[in-house]
This record gives sequence, C-alpha cells and structure tokens, in this order.
Amino acid sequence: MYLELFKLNELPFRLSPDPSFLYLSKHHARAKAYMESTIWFTDGFVVITGEIGSGKTTLIETFLRELEKDVVVAQVNQTQVSATEFLQAVLVQFGFSPFKMKKAEVLSTLNSFLIEQYANNRKVLLIVDEAQNLSNKVLEEIRLLSGVETTKEKVLRIILAGQPELNDKLSSPELVQLAQRIRLRFHLTPLSRADTRAYIQHRLEVSGSQGRQIFDEECFAPIFTYTGGIPRLINTLCDTSMMAAFARDKDHVSAAEVRAAVEELQWAEYTSRVHRLLTPTVERVLSGDPSAQVARILIGFEGQTVLERPLRPGRLIIGRTPDNDLPIDSKFISRHHCQIITTRESCVIEDLNSTNGIYVKGKRVRKHNLNDGDVVQIGKHEIMYVDERAPKQPRATGEPPEVRTSPGDSDLAQAAAPLQN
Repeated sequence: MYLELFKLNELPFRLSPDPSFLYLSKHHARAKAYMESTIWFTDGFVVITGEIGSGKTTLIETFLRELEKDVVVAQVNQTQVSATEFLQAVLVQFGFSPFKMKKAEVLSTLNSFLIEQYANNRKVLLIVDEAQNLSNKVLEEIRLLSGVETTKEKVLRIILAGQPELNDKLSSPELVQLAQRIRLRFHLTPLSRADTRAYIQHRLEVSGSQGRQIFDEECFAPIFTYTGGIPRLINTLCDTSMMAAFARDKDHVSAAEVRAAVEELQWAEYTSRVHRLLTPTVERVLSGDPSAQVARILIGFEGQTVLERPLRPGRLIIGRTPDNDLPIDSKFISRHHCQIITTRESCVIEDLNSTNGIYVKGKRVRKHNLNDGDVVQIGKHEIMYVDERAPKQPRATGEPPEVRTSPGDSDLAQAAAPLQN
C-alpha cells in the first residue's frame, strides 16, 4: 500500500468506525453531548438521525468507549427482526441465552434484570443503530420497555440512531405514544466546506502526517463537490486519490489525482446523484449559503419584545440551559423546551416533551406549522413568528411600531438576561 510513500503509520481513510479518527464538527459534538445526556437523565429517548455515511456509528463507538464502568450496555444493530427476536437480541447483549424462552418469559427476564441493575447502582443503556428499519411493533416494545421504573425513576436509558426516515416513522399517528417519550432529536448534517478540509487534515494527522501537506490546497474544493461533505464518501474519494498518487509515485495528492479517482469511481457531482430529494438543510450546506433567512421570531415577555432571532434552514432549539440555540432563563421553561425546524418552504415548532408545553391560541399542541403572525406561548414568554416570504401589508394607523433592532448572535447571552422571571 501507500503508507511508506506517504510516511504514514496507518491508513487514514478506512471505512470502519474507528473512534480514534473521530472528527468532532460542531454538529457531531452536539450529537455526542445529547448521547451523553442519557446517562444523567432517564426521562425519555434521544434520537440521532443522519444521512448514510454521516458518522453516526463512529459517534456511537466513541461514546461507548468513554462510558464509565457502572453503565451496562446493550447495542443492537440488526433491526430487521420481529418483536420477540428484538427482545431476545437485547437479552443476548446482557449475557442471557433466551432463544428457547417464550415472549412472556423474555419480558419477565428483562424486567428483573433492569430492576436488579438499578438496585446495584448500575445504569442500563440500550442503543439501537439503523433504527429506521424497526417495525412499529418493535418500536412499541421499546416504548413499553422504557416504562420499567422504580418508585423514583425509569431504569432504562435509550438511544435510537438511524437514517432520516426514522424521524418520519416516529412522527406517524400510530406511534404518538412513543413520540411523546422522545426528549431530544438531533439530525447530523453533512460537513461544511471548511469542515471537510479540516476532517481530511485531522485523519491524516492521526495517521502520522505530522503536519505535512499531503493533499494540495486545490484538492479540497472538488472533494467537497463530489462527496457533499458526507464522511464515508470523503474517505472513499481520498483513499482512491492517494492510490492514484501512489500509482504515479507521487508523495502528495494534486487535483489531477482527485479527478482520476472520480473517473475511476464513476461519480457525478454529489447533488446530481443523490437518490432522494435533499432536505433543505443539506441543500443549504452543500450550496455554501448560510444566509438564506426565511423568517424571524420575536420573543416577548410581559408585553415587551426582548429579543429577535432570524430563522434560516435548519433546527433551532429553545430551552432553559445554555447549551440551547436560544436559551431563555426561566423556571417555567424546560431544559430543552421546544424546537423550530425551518426549511425553504415551511417552519414547524415542536414540543420536546417539556413540562409546561407549548400553546397556540390557548390550546396545547405537540407540533404546529407556523404561519405569518402566529403567537406561541412557552411558559411566561411568547414567540411571534414573522414569515419573511409572506407579502407584507402597509401598517394601519394605531398599530404598534416596529420592534427594536435585534441583537447579533454574539450578544445572545446578554440579550437573554432580561428574559429572567
């Protein structure tokens, strides 16, 4: 292979999910933080979604490597199974041999095991990868398992990871009870142009490049164009490019080797070969246009507008703690209270199983499609939605004046101070 030519210790772009090569982009770091939160909170599921090859499995392996010894883990990757087969797979992970057990015995054994671990001060975690393949019956079994509890708390922590179809499945009417148990959802977007470059350099450094520039600067733009920022595709193209350089006895990769690799792989540009429509968030990242504002929200408290925030394609999470995109310091707001999902066509606000909920026109809702002028009540605060795409009518006499100039993102912490009750 090319290790000696490039003076590397190991292959930098293997497709196996090796935690030592994990590159924590902003989105990957946040997804990992959500996984870690399951260890401390047992009040619901955490759901992580992402496109094929976005790095979900590598994140999971890294998370598992860092767990304390008091955490007992069942990791299920085979998800095209019946409900009984799934429960048996979970028991196998916990060290049982359940294949001759009937379903009632399997459930009894699982319940007893969970209570026993709790009594011994151990935390129990169930991780299901490729969860988009689970049938509704299996998902219902998972919901019932999550209900095992002592007099104080639930005893099973659950992380579901899968492709974007998982979100559609969890939002179906048949699974409304399960959806209500979801505490946090997070979608891993592809790497940006800058992160793609940093990702490549990071993997080379881990492999022993010691700061040497193995890929010419002109390589990064076409690599992003043909991979769309998907880590697995980046690995494939970079490895093939290095093989092309090796065949030419070159100790660095130029744009010519990248082009040769693209031809060998018979790839078209990423956006033209995706098999399904890109989500608006992915489209925005791929186009490199972070400024496509489609709406804004005004945060009100006691009749005064205290904050304004633009909405661009993507996800905005609102809650009490500082790790939210929009923190509101109020005892009536949950840690992660609600989220606003913005696309180029619509904006949806969704409750994240908060204690006090979200209200539209006095009615508590789980999810609401926002229309220009909608007002959503969260705790003691109000969110007014302004759609920048809607035609604006001249303001009639007597209407309130325009709100004050909105603070920038860097002033968010200062702006949040007046939101305290």
